[in-house]
Amino acid sequence: MSVSNPEFSESSLLRPVEVSREHDPHKKGASVSLMFAAIGIVFGDIGTSPLYALKECFSAEHGIPFSTDAVYGVISMVFWAFAIVVSLKYVLFVMRANNHGEGGILALMALALRTAPSGSKRSLLIIMAGVFGACMFYGDAVITPAISVLSAVEGLEVISPDLVRYVMPITIFILVALFLIQKTGTDVVGKLFGPIMMLWFIAIGLMGIHQVVQNPAIFAAVNPLFAIRFLVEHSLQGFIVLGAVFLVLTGAEALYADMGHFGLKPIRMGWFFIVMPCLLLNYFGQGAMFLSHPETISNPFFLMVPDVFVLPLIILATLATVIASQAVISGAFSMTSQAILLGFMPRMKVLHTSDREIGQIYMPLVNWVLLFLVIVVVLAFKKSENLAAAYGIAVTTTMIITTFLAAIVMRVVWRWNTFLVTLVITAFLVVDFAFLTANLLKILEGGWFPLLLGAICFIVLMTWYQGRQILSQNAKNNGIELKGFIDVLMLHPPHRVEGTAVFLTAHVDYLPVSFLHNLKHNHILHERVFFLKVSIWDVPYVKDEERITLRDLGNGIYVVRAVFGFNETPDVGRIIELIEESSGLKFDLMDTSFFLSRDTIVSTALPGMALWREKLFCWMYQNAGRQSDFFKIPANRLVELGAKVEI
Repeated sequence: MSVSNPEFSESSLLRPVEVSREHDPHKKGASVSLMFAAIGIVFGDIGTSPLYALKECFSAEHGIPFSTDAVYGVISMVFWAFAIVVSLKYVLFVMRANNHGEGGILALMALALRTAPSGSKRSLLIIMAGVFGACMFYGDAVITPAISVLSAVEGLEVISPDLVRYVMPITIFILVALFLIQKTGTDVVGKLFGPIMMLWFIAIGLMGIHQVVQNPAIFAAVNPLFAIRFLVEHSLQGFIVLGAVFLVLTGAEALYADMGHFGLKPIRMGWFFIVMPCLLLNYFGQGAMFLSHPETISNPFFLMVPDVFVLPLIILATLATVIASQAVISGAFSMTSQAILLGFMPRMKVLHTSDREIGQIYMPLVNWVLLFLVIVVVLAFKKSENLAAAYGIAVTTTMIITTFLAAIVMRVVWRWNTFLVTLVITAFLVVDFAFLTANLLKILEGGWFPLLLGAICFIVLMTWYQGRQILSQNAKNNGIELKGFIDVLMLHPPHRVEGTAVFLTAHVDYLPVSFLHNLKHNHILHERVFFLKVSIWDVPYVKDEERITLRDLGNGIYVVRAVFGFNETPDVGRIIELIEESSGLKFDLMDTSFFLSRDTIVSTALPGMALWREKLFCWMYQNAGRQSDFFKIPANRLVELGAKVEI
């Protein structure tokens, strides 16, 4: 914590520069318990892919004639997809590029931004790439609940064809119930996630073992030549099947995105010791079953077990898909919160659903928009196999962007040898682009949906970001320098009244509009005046001892800067406590007033964005959440002063 720093200015407080390659903030002794907790959250999406992945690979629409070689080829592609993309790329390489223990596309973007000068073309390209990757994640957040729950409930068709008409109503009922319980939090239900998912992985592993012991020859598919031969012999059709094979990888990005909650080691242990073995056993088991019973291709997962076990398996699968959906929904809340704090989204209402876990939040607007889109998707696509075409594009796009950003970190931050970085990244990109190209062939079948949704989100996020940049630049160009104005003002000070005034400012070097309006209309100056700037650093968390920097301008006037990480929630109450602890200055909230500027933004023909984007920005600005709510300012101590701003 820094107090009375004479060099304090907007540019003097730099973000931390330490970059961790393999930072794990969790205690080593807790790795095993964290591993089981991670299994309930992190692996839900990738863990439920056996429900639909191989079924889609052998879909009649791909035109692949069934043969023993085709089975070996597909299973071989599945095995090597796990080995290269998940195990090698994500678990061993990308997860080392963590932002002080935090993963995910926005955390990686913030990390890569440290390699580029602020405002440069390079930094803008990094921002655009990271934001688009985040936007494609929202496509994943819509499709995952729809395809997962739908594919689980479709197991009813195995019991009786007459039950087909109940699949859609039951799916929608489960999804609506899932989104309705979000506002109550997942603290209680979350305790069941780990045991249920452990039971799920054990079950699918045993299902696989039951089949492979009957036909162990399927293990020959580990040989990559089967995959290569399949792709060569079937050319275009084989390439289309490659897009379906990618479905086994959906959820791989979650391993990286959720590492801040559990740490690197528990996720690695969970993947290598439990999740990957059980998944591979199930996929190899399905392949072994195809060799003996080709007719099971119609719904291979549920046909792996005797009829008496189908209904219990449907119930377990439904629970597993609900958990997988819950993880993606929580991820959407978390990513939206990060985007707000990093300046890419307007403020929204954020409710904390747990007193113990800071990351458990609920965002009503995001929740209801997701529910609406998920229901629309289910009604429009009707079957899980139709949704499969839309699924891959969203995930492959995010994966490619992750690879590019990781390359920047490897070369510039870690200072790896250029040849080594080129070799590693080229190998990953070859695989990534192969999957992307295969999925692009399915744009007309449904792949257009995540691209359209991602494009809309991208326009909204970049419009908000660039609009705020224009406002900030205008404030600097037209603003009044704070230190000089205060020095002149105190030569002939206005009437001073008792109490404390806190003026929130967007820039520590310039006067806030609310201060000028207060002087203009009330002609007074409080006994103590604090200019408070809240900044968000590109790290997930900031230590309390680094959070506050205070400069004393004399005459009871102070400039304070409070910094928070992008995974934290700014809290004025906590800021005041830290000021008291560090400086000895005491606050009486009943004698303290908080002044905010409530601007009205007007679009004009002035240089900036296109007029339609300016109007979109104005609409978002006027409908954004209140600053006072976002910063947790007591309503009865708040004074808002309006201003008109043209962009």
